[in-house]
Amino acid sequence: MNFGKSDSLLASIREGREMTQGEKLRLIISLSIPSILAQISATIMFFIDASMVGHLGAKASAAIGLVETTGWLMGGLGSAANMGFSVQVAHAIGANDFKRARRILRQSLVCCLIYSLTISIIGILISGQLPYWLGGTEEIAYDASIYFAIIGFCGIFFQMTGLGSSMLKCSGNMRIPSALNILSCVLDVVFNYCLIYLLNMGVMGAAIGTGLAELITAGLMLYFLLCRSDILRLKGRPHRSFRPQADVVNNAVKIGAPMALQHVLMGGAQIVSTIIVAPLGTIAIAAHSLAITVESLCYMPGYGISDAATTLVGQSFGAGKRLLTKSFAYMSAGLGMCVMTFMGVLMFIFASELMSILTPVGDIIDLGAYCLRIEAFAEPMFAASIVCYGVFVGAGDTMKPAIMNLTSMWAVRLSLAAILAPIYGLSGVWIAMAVELTIRGSFFLIRLFSGNWLKKIKE
Repeated sequence: MNFGKSDSLLASIREGREMTQGEKLRLIISLSIPSILAQISATIMFFIDASMVGHLGAKASAAIGLVETTGWLMGGLGSAANMGFSVQVAHAIGANDFKRARRILRQSLVCCLIYSLTISIIGILISGQLPYWLGGTEEIAYDASIYFAIIGFCGIFFQMTGLGSSMLKCSGNMRIPSALNILSCVLDVVFNYCLIYLLNMGVMGAAIGTGLAELITAGLMLYFLLCRSDILRLKGRPHRSFRPQADVVNNAVKIGAPMALQHVLMGGAQIVSTIIVAPLGTIAIAAHSLAITVESLCYMPGYGISDAATTLVGQSFGAGKRLLTKSFAYMSAGLGMCVMTFMGVLMFIFASELMSILTPVGDIIDLGAYCLRIEAFAEPMFAASIVCYGVFVGAGDTMKPAIMNLTSMWAVRLSLAAILAPIYGLSGVWIAMAVELTIRGSFFLIRLFSGNWLKKIKE
């Protein structure tokens, strides 16, 4: 991939030069590929990570699986804060106002640091009782509490990694964040192997290994952002204030608050889903958790394309190019649906083989594979929801998409799962998931083609 050509095409957005359809597609692909590779690498490394824990037995997998959705909730809150600032940076860069972009960056560092410390403290405080709130039994509660407390303690590292990554991506630099995220995965596996097996630390070792990997990644991510980025670096430039200012913070809240509320309620929905699964037994909890890990191999490419869509739509939106913004949005959605359809086919065919990588327990493999084959049919529309959401975020339109996500999750998935789980067991939960994702994707495509998300563009 010619990255110099990609940088030139990104400059075309800011400078108002015309682009052919072929150039737009090449730009989407060139920005997507590093992020897709990082997402897939992360999934593969997580496979190895989960396999290490899985080979400790079903109890260890269930302990992590029980608190995993709450961990996602914490991560989602951090991501919302990051995007509240980084979308503003993308708009400023698209408008060729690099000084404003750096002003937003400085303030984001202070705000996100305070935010992450608050979230971490809350996570540590609730870690002791969380497994019991989620319906976990005594046999897995201790490991689950320790795992969640350590991950919560490392929240600031996750926050800074995410902030640095989102800022670099919104500036058009997908290569460095992707490379560092891959490095983080490799470090995670190395540390986990040493701590889980060589030092015999079990689930605790898995959490510490992940935290150490994230610490190193956060340091490197901030170095490339603050010292090496052509557009956003602060090193070597005149000293400016880091004090948060009302205009930037208010805009961050307008963009990030709906996303944060969505993550809270979506994370809450995932927790409720875990509560629905918990009474089905240790095998069902482990199969559910590991099957979700396998499914991520399908949807991670969608998130890579979504990252590219957020960058391109954000910069085009900031430049006031309505037709260009719409073109990037449509092409990104189409590409995402094609890629995830192909991945869904592979998941359907190789479901059992993929599950067997994560666990040697036959019952878990069989149940997880059955659920994955149900989910495979929903992947095209899941792609539509993922990429369209990235498009809307790039345009700063986060409220209505958040409402759409929440309505779909709570009104369709959870209610249907609660009805089907007592009848069909874990497969009923996954049937509900597949139905809901198909409906959600349809809603997002309708909004994409309606054009309502473009109303605020200035052209």
